[in-house]
Amino acid sequence: MALPELHRFTLPNGLRVVFAPDPSAPVVGVSVHYDVGFRSEPEGRTGFAHLFEHLMFQGSESLEKLAHFRHVQSSGGTFNGSTHPDYTDYYQVLPSAALERALFLEADRMRAPKLTEENLRNQIDVVKEEIRLNVLNRPYGGFPWILLPPVLFRTFPNAHNGYGDFTDLENATVDDCAAFFDTYYAPGNAVLTVAGDFDVETAKGLVEKHFGDVPARPVPVRPSFAEAAPKGELRAEHTDQHAPMPAIALGYRIPDPVNDVTGYLTYLVLAGVLTDGDGSRLQQRLVHRDASVVDVGAGCGLFGPLEARDPDTFSITAIHSPEVTSAQVIASVDEELQRLADEGPTAQELAKVTARWVSTMHREHDRLTSRTLGLGSAELLFGRAELLYELPDKLAGITTDEVAAAAKALRPDSRAVLILNPANGGNE
Repeated sequence: MALPELHRFTLPNGLRVVFAPDPSAPVVGVSVHYDVGFRSEPEGRTGFAHLFEHLMFQGSESLEKLAHFRHVQSSGGTFNGSTHPDYTDYYQVLPSAALERALFLEADRMRAPKLTEENLRNQIDVVKEEIRLNVLNRPYGGFPWILLPPVLFRTFPNAHNGYGDFTDLENATVDDCAAFFDTYYAPGNAVLTVAGDFDVETAKGLVEKHFGDVPARPVPVRPSFAEAAPKGELRAEHTDQHAPMPAIALGYRIPDPVNDVTGYLTYLVLAGVLTDGDGSRLQQRLVHRDASVVDVGAGCGLFGPLEARDPDTFSITAIHSPEVTSAQVIASVDEELQRLADEGPTAQELAKVTARWVSTMHREHDRLTSRTLGLGSAELLFGRAELLYELPDKLAGITTDEVAAAAKALRPDSRAVLILNPANGGNE
């Protein structure tokens, strides 16, 4: 796929706009990324960023409740939103002829969502049910993305549960919502991305028409969420009422993706060498040779790679037999990490992993939804939407020595260890 040329401009109200025209199919993607996520929530308001994402679909200045859904779906389009550690995104993908409709819908809720007591109470109930479904009543729910951060981190922004505590959610008020909107949903705190089949000049006029009169508001100063890496091994245990087998999660700090993206990507390659496919190191050792685990995985970011600014997490997880202790599984992981630190991956391993990642990225970027969201998040987090197109080459350039150095940095004396025990026993 030829890489679309990027066009940028900023409206007087501060809204940053990125265009990525591509006439290869008669569809267009529109996304808005706001620079606020789980880590911006105040203490006592856990889950608020995600709750507010739900409220943004409950009507706006010119539209009644559910009208956003009807307008997109009647155009043959799809839509959604999601909350991440450092941003919240909203998107529509529609036929090209419906571009103005998508821009109007996003501008209308950027101007004034309907923040009513009825909408708030309704969405609190919806979010609580989502938590029951995805976390409380599911085996390994919240493992490790909710359970590992409070072991690895010490500060509230990095350690707390972004899904939210029921009491905090129930205590939310309409005034809280209005203050959150005024603080974080200013146009100067957002990036609008348009990708797909459109004329740049026409689209620019439409953006100015619909977003130009959204009032400018002060942009909050983004705090630093930095904290020191662990000095020692930090441990915790959790009892899971629904899990059939014990599990472990190891968490490590990794390089700042904003200031050292190549260093960060090296850990992405390391994760592939460890657990990507039957021939990977931990699959071969733990699943096939030792038969000690039934599932093992590794990755950058608890929500996926490049989903957050610093600090971010490298995790290794495994679900293991009750006949095997967590200590045995962890010792095997440490042995494989030490082998990689001493020898590095083979040229064949490295080539296979990087080729798979490059192929995956090209395939993902070929999908308009992923491309639109990826360009917007790269612009917001890194100030460079172009990074999305540069990632495959950066990954392909990572060396054996760099992967060995990354493995060496995953030390037992600077990590978090989470032991998950089934309620019915089965671990030491």
